[in-house]
Amino acid sequence: MTNALAVLAGALEHLRIPYLIGGSLASSAHGVLRATLDVDILAAVRAEHAAPLCAVLGDGWYAEAAEIRSAVAASRAFNLIHIPSVRKFDIFPATSDFHASELSRATRQEVDCFGERTVCPVATAEDVLLAKLQYQAGGQVSERQWADITGILSANRDLDFCYLRDWARTLGVEALLDRARL
Repeated sequence: MTNALAVLAGALEHLRIPYLIGGSLASSAHGVLRATLDVDILAAVRAEHAAPLCAVLGDGWYAEAAEIRSAVAASRAFNLIHIPSVRKFDIFPATSDFHASELSRATRQEVDCFGERTVCPVATAEDVLLAKLQYQAGGQVSERQWADITGILSANRDLDFCYLRDWARTLGVEALLDRARL
C-alpha cells in the first residue's frame, strides 16, 4: 500500500508549500504516544494552491479545489483523504504570526504514521504544547489533549521556557501553561 503521508508531503514539497506535522502525531514524536485517527498538518497553503495541489495528488485522493479555496478564505481547516488507505489529513492553513514561528522552527524527523515511517517537518515540542493549550483555551476542553500537554512537559525536560512563556502570553494561554506545570 502507498504511504499516504509520504505522498502528501511530496506534493506539498513539490508545490513549495511550507508545512509541518502537528497534533497527536507530533505529540507522539515528542514522547507522548497516542493513537490517532487522522493527521493534523499546518501548511502555508493559499487559495491559488488549491487546483495544483489537487492535480499533484491525483485521483487517489479526495481533494476538492473549491472546498480548499473556501476553507483557506475562511481561515479554517479542510480535509484531504487518501482513498486507497482511507487515511484522513486535516490541513490547517497558516494564518498567524504563531503559525509562521511554528513553521520556521519545525525540524525534519522520522514519524510513524499508521505504521508507515516518513521523514518530514514536525512541530517542536514547545509549539505542540502551545497549540494544544490554545485548543483548551478555545473552549474545546479535552482530557486527551490535557494528557498530551502534561505528557510533553514530563517527557521533555529541555523545553525552551522563555519561548513558551513569551508565546503563552501572546496567545493568552499563560494561566493554562502555569496550571499544566504544577
